[in-house]
Amino acid sequence: MKPALSQLGVEMSRLSGVRAIMKDIIETLRSGEGQNFINLSAGNPVILPEVEQLWRDCTGDLLASAEYSEVVCRYGASQGYQPLIDAVVQDFNRRYGLRLTERNILVTPGSQSLYFLAANAFGGYTSDGNLRKIVLPLSPDYTGYGGVTLTPEALVAYKPELDIDYASHRFKYRPDFSLVNIDETTGCVIFSRPCNPTGNVLTDDEVSKLTTLAAKYDVPVLIDSAYAPPYPSLNFTDMTPTFGDNVLHCMSLSKAGLPGERIGIAIGAASIIEILEAFQTNLCIHSPRYGQAIAARAIRSGALGAISLDVIRPFYQQKIAVVEETLSRFMPMDLPWFLHRGEGAIFAWLWLNDLPIADWEFYQALKKVGVIVVPGSTFFPGLHEAWEHKRQCLRISLTGTDEELQTAMQRLAQVYTETMNGNG
Repeated sequence: MKPALSQLGVEMSRLSGVRAIMKDIIETLRSGEGQNFINLSAGNPVILPEVEQLWRDCTGDLLASAEYSEVVCRYGASQGYQPLIDAVVQDFNRRYGLRLTERNILVTPGSQSLYFLAANAFGGYTSDGNLRKIVLPLSPDYTGYGGVTLTPEALVAYKPELDIDYASHRFKYRPDFSLVNIDETTGCVIFSRPCNPTGNVLTDDEVSKLTTLAAKYDVPVLIDSAYAPPYPSLNFTDMTPTFGDNVLHCMSLSKAGLPGERIGIAIGAASIIEILEAFQTNLCIHSPRYGQAIAARAIRSGALGAISLDVIRPFYQQKIAVVEETLSRFMPMDLPWFLHRGEGAIFAWLWLNDLPIADWEFYQALKKVGVIVVPGSTFFPGLHEAWEHKRQCLRISLTGTDEELQTAMQRLAQVYTETMNGNG
């Protein structure tokens, strides 16, 4: 059967970003014919024993409580499970000196759904036919932003400034405020901090400039904090979460060990929360409650905050150190390669300047030596202009073992050297 699709059906049924690449990766792994691959493509967090045990303990506590039947066998409020809302309010007020109430919280089925709600509530065509843009102020950024809007032409991204340290082969993206345009045509602003895929952390000053620009036009700013403090605290440099009247602090518990439960949490002004809650009610009634119930226990006890600092952050911080050390040892120092400064998240981002082939071709060459990464061109949603940089980058997952990361980076260095010397 081949049903006719609406315009929205066509748009939403296509695979975008990394999901399109994953089909090739899955087929490669299935047809490997005995070849062993080091797969550094996944965004799945490593299952750390201490983190898994935390969720087992919280589950056991829920199962043994009278609360279980109310959680699993009843519908709930669209805004979220009340004990989780209360736990977030209390924890954030204590940590950051805020004055949140329950009206400032919305729980969604994963943070991706939160960006879908916001992108389509604030971006797209208004009732009078004007286009409200969804601004990504720093490209590259999370590939999933490319699929959140029902109005693709609304998505606009801006090229960054490149802060390059040639001697150490490191670099960092910074917003180019001479290019970023936030005005009365802007519907909302979205960026991740720390950033998937680059590990970049916008400075407090850069975030302040963006939120201040947006506040002039009453534009909501969604700060994707899936890797930020207080959980999972996957920042390797100091950073302060930002809150404000036009700021939506968007959390996810996926990298804190619950990707399968799909828990997103938005913290913001009640006026914004109410709009998104109504949207969610029409879409799916409410988020699943089992994951919310165990998350409430982990947050309320302080265990999730502690394990984020003591277990999750050190694990990945050590992994980025392995990648940095191995690349510095095996990559040719006379060629123009640059590793983005590892400031957070669970990925390394490598820029191969002057690469004579496209990132997709380099990805194919790496597969031949048993290494799988993700071509970087999938991480520039909304940036439509031609830019060679878009085809010169790779995202490398930090989820391998130390030995796997070391072996993979050595093989990458060899393929890169051969390619640059015309032997690839």
